[in-house]
Amino acid sequence: MKIMKTIPGYDSNADFQWLLLRPWMFLGRLVEVITTLTSLTFSLASQASSRDPEVQKRLGKRLLTTLAGLGPCFIKLGQALSTRPDLIRRDWLDELTNLQDNLPPFSHIIALRTIEEELNAPASQIFEDFPSYPIAAASLGQVYKARLHNQNFVAVKVQRPQLATILRRDLVIIRLIGVITAPILPLNLGFGLGEIIDEFGRSLFEEINYYQEAENAERFAALFINSPVITVPRVEKHLSAQRILTTSWIEGTKLRERHELETQQLDPASLIRTGVISGLQQLLEFGYFHADPHPGNLFALPGRHGAMGHLAYIDFGMMDSISDEDRSILTGAVVHLINRDFYALARDFVALGFLNPRADLAPIVPALEEVLGGQLGDNVGSFNFKAVTDRFSELMFDYPFRVPARFALIIRAVVSQEGLALRLDPSFKIIGVAYPYVARRLLAGDTKELREKLLEVIFDKSGRLQVERLKNLLQVVVGDSSNRDAIPMVIAGFKLLLGPAGGSLRQQLLLALVQDNYLHADELKELLQLATSTFSFNQVVNNLLQQFNPIPHQE
Repeated sequence: MKIMKTIPGYDSNADFQWLLLRPWMFLGRLVEVITTLTSLTFSLASQASSRDPEVQKRLGKRLLTTLAGLGPCFIKLGQALSTRPDLIRRDWLDELTNLQDNLPPFSHIIALRTIEEELNAPASQIFEDFPSYPIAAASLGQVYKARLHNQNFVAVKVQRPQLATILRRDLVIIRLIGVITAPILPLNLGFGLGEIIDEFGRSLFEEINYYQEAENAERFAALFINSPVITVPRVEKHLSAQRILTTSWIEGTKLRERHELETQQLDPASLIRTGVISGLQQLLEFGYFHADPHPGNLFALPGRHGAMGHLAYIDFGMMDSISDEDRSILTGAVVHLINRDFYALARDFVALGFLNPRADLAPIVPALEEVLGGQLGDNVGSFNFKAVTDRFSELMFDYPFRVPARFALIIRAVVSQEGLALRLDPSFKIIGVAYPYVARRLLAGDTKELREKLLEVIFDKSGRLQVERLKNLLQVVVGDSSNRDAIPMVIAGFKLLLGPAGGSLRQQLLLALVQDNYLHADELKELLQLATSTFSFNQVVNNLLQQFNPIPHQE
C-alpha cells in the first residue's frame, strides 16, 4: 500500500472549536438540519396513525429522502433503523433498506481522479477493465466491479469527496442538538446522549480510514480461516490506499428479503443460524467483531454445512474489540439467565458497568426476575428478545441502570444481527440459538474461563451437584445439534472430564458425591440415569454411523 498521512480522528471538543471558527459552514447547516428534522417529525407524528397503505408508503419515502438528503451521518442513522423492525413500521423499513447501498453515486470523474491521486496511476492503466458506473453507492463511498489484468474481478471502493470535513461538521451539529434536546427526549441512557454520539463519531472516523479497514478485513479473515461457512474477501494491498480499498469480488445474494433467498434456492433459517453463531463467536470467542452486520454487508452464498448456511461478510470499516473479562462475564450472564439465578445476573450487570457497584440489588433482583423470568418460561426457544428489550427500557427509568460507552457498538452489533434475522423470519428467537452455542462451549470446556463457568452451572454454592441444571444443559445441546455434531461434543466432554484440564471438575464432582463424609449414591444414580437417557445405545450407534457416512448431510 501507498504510505501517506492519515486524517485526524474524531475529537468532539476540538471539532466544536474548529466549526465555531467557520460560521459560514456552521450556521447555515444548523438551520437546515433543525428545520428539516422538525418538518419530518411533524409529518410522521401527524400521519403515523393512518391506516391507508399509500399514506404509510409516502411517509416511508419521506423518511428515506430526508435522511439521504442530509448526508452521510444521517444515512448511517437510517441504516441502523433499517435493521429494527421492532422500532420502525414495516412499510417504512422497506424504504430505509435503500440506504444501505442504493444511494445516488457521486461523479464518476471525481472517482477516477481519486483513484489516480491515491494509486499514482489512472484506472485505465491499473485495471484491464474499469466500468463507467458503480455497481453500488453507499453512505461513505461507492463500489465498482473491475477486472484485473489476470482476469480476476475485484470490488474497488472509492470514498466520497470531502467526506472527513462533512462528517466533522455534521457530528458537531448532531451532538449539539442531541445534548440540548436530551432532557426532553423519552430516554434514560445513564450515560449522556453526547457520549453515545461521541462513540458513533469515533467509529465513523475509523470507518473512513481504508488503511485501517484493510487491516480489519485481514484480521477478520484470519479468525474464520478454517470456517466452512464464512467467507471473507481478500484484500488487494497493492491496489488500496487511504481512500481506495480493493478486494476480491463476492458473488452472492444480499440478505434483504426472504423471497429473494428462496428464489435462489437458499434457506433463510440456515443463513440466520450461521449469522447468529458467527456473531456469537466474534463476541464470546474471538473478542473482535463486525459492528455493522446489516443486510447490505452480508451475502448468502450457495451450499450448506449441515444446518448452517454459507455467508460472506464485507465492509470492515466498523469493527470493535471486547475485553477477555467482559467476554467471560457475558458468557456467565447467559448461563445465569437460563439458570434463573437473577442475583448472579444482577452482579453481572454490576461487573459490566450497567449498574453502580454501590447500587442496592435487593429491589433490582425481583425486577429482573419479573422482566426476564416471565419471558423465559419453561422453554429456552420461547424467549422473546424484543419483548425483553421493550420491558427493559421501562426498567431503566425505575432503577439505576446505565449503558456503558464501551458497549455502544456491541449493542449495535447484536441489535443489527437480531433485526436482520427478524426481517427474514419474524418468529426468530435469538436466545434459542445463543444458549445451545454457549452450552456446547461450556461442555467442551476448552478454556479456563469456560471450565470455571461450567463448575458454576452444575454445582451450587455449597458444592452440591445440580443434576437438573446439567440435564437442562445436555437437553439443550443434544436437542439443538445435528446427529453429526453430537458425538464430537460427547467426546470433548469426556476429554475434559478425564484429561489434565478437568482436574478441578473431577475434584468438585468427587467432593459433591462424598460431601459431609457421606456417599451420595442418589446423585450418582441420577447422573448415570441422565447419561443413559440422554445418550441411548441406539442414538450413539446412529451418531457414529453418521460420522463415517461420506455423503454430506443435507436438509
